[in-house]
Amino acid sequence: MPTSLFSAARVGAIDVANRVVMAPLTRNRAPNAVPTPLMATYYAQRADPETGAGLIVSEATAISPQGQGYADVPGLYGSEQIDGWKKVTRAVHEAGGKIVCQLWHVGRVSHHLLQPDHGDPVAPSAIRANTKTYLIDGEGQGGFAMTSQPRALHRHEIPGIVHDYAVAARNAVQSAGFDGVEIHGANGYLLDQFLKTNANHRSDDYGGSIANRARLMLEVTRAVVDAVGHDRVGIRLSPVTPANDIHDDDPQPLFDHLLAQLAPLGLAYVHVIEGATGGPRVVDGRPFDYAQAKAAYRQAGGRAAWMVNNGYDPELAKDAIASGRADLVAFGKAFISMPDLTERLRRGGPFQGLDKATMYGGGAAGYTDYPPL
Repeated sequence: MPTSLFSAARVGAIDVANRVVMAPLTRNRAPNAVPTPLMATYYAQRADPETGAGLIVSEATAISPQGQGYADVPGLYGSEQIDGWKKVTRAVHEAGGKIVCQLWHVGRVSHHLLQPDHGDPVAPSAIRANTKTYLIDGEGQGGFAMTSQPRALHRHEIPGIVHDYAVAARNAVQSAGFDGVEIHGANGYLLDQFLKTNANHRSDDYGGSIANRARLMLEVTRAVVDAVGHDRVGIRLSPVTPANDIHDDDPQPLFDHLLAQLAPLGLAYVHVIEGATGGPRVVDGRPFDYAQAKAAYRQAGGRAAWMVNNGYDPELAKDAIASGRADLVAFGKAFISMPDLTERLRRGGPFQGLDKATMYGGGAAGYTDYPPL
C-alpha cells in the first residue's frame, strides 16, 4: 500500500504525525531579534498533529549579530532570545507538534544599519547582491531597501562562523527546546554564496573548484552534527533559485558533489527547493535533474528523509509521497493563511488566500487571526 501524505514518519530522531511540513517563513515580528508570545501563538496554531504540520521549520534565525539581514527577525545568540524561543517550543509541544530551528547567516544580503557597529556585511567576495532587505525606520514604519556593499571574509574569520553555527545549534536544541535544527544553505544566503559562481570569486581553498566552494557548507554541517547529533540536523538547498541575486554556471555537478559529501553525515532530512523559490519550477529554461541529485546522495549512502518544496499543489504533493519520490512535502505561504492546512489537504479544501500587505512586520493582523475551518 503506497505511503500517504497523512501517514506518520520518523525523521531522524523526530517522530512526526504526518508528512506535511511548514516551511520557514520570515514574518519580521521579533523586535530586537527576540521571539515574542505572539510568535508562540502563531506557531502553536499550526502545530496540531491532526490539522497542522507534522513538522514545523521555524523562520530563519540568525546565528550571530553579523548574520542578521532584516529588521525584526529573531536570533539565537543571546539569553533573552533563547528564553523567547523556549516559550515558542513549549507552546508547539503542548499542542502536540514538532519544531526545528532554521539556522541562518545572511552574508551579503544585509544592510550596514543592521550590522554590528554599522559595519559592512560579509560575503565570500566583495560583490554586492542586487536585491533588497527589510528595514524599519525611526517612526516604526517598515520598508524595503537595497542591500549594502559587502566585504570579503578573511580566511582567518571563517572558523569563527563555523563555530557560531555550532553554538546556535546547541542553543536551539539543548537550551531553547527545539527538536532539531535546519541549516539554511539556500536562497542566496552565506553558505549558498560560497557555493555559487556568481558570488564566490575567491582564490583560496574556499573558492574556485566545486570541492572548494562546497567546503564551508560541509564544515558547518559537520560542526552542527557534532554539536547536537546527526539525527537532529536537516539542511535546506536550492540548486537553481535566483533568489537574492544568486546563480551558478553549472549547478548539476556542484549539487551532485555536495549531496554525495553530505551522505555520510547521517542527517535527519534534506530539504530541496525545486526551481525558483516561490516561482517557476524550471529556471531560465535549464532543467535541473533532481532525481539525479537524489540518486547521487543515495548512492553515496545517504538515508535522510527527502523533503521537497516549491509549487506543490495537493495532488502533486500526494503523488510525490505515494510514488516514493519524496518522504516529506513542505508548504510555505499556504500555512500563513491556513493554520489547519493539513486538514484542508485531507478534505480537498476549501483553501483561502493570504493578505500580502501583512506578510512582513506588524502584529496579530494577518498573523494569528486567520480562521481555521
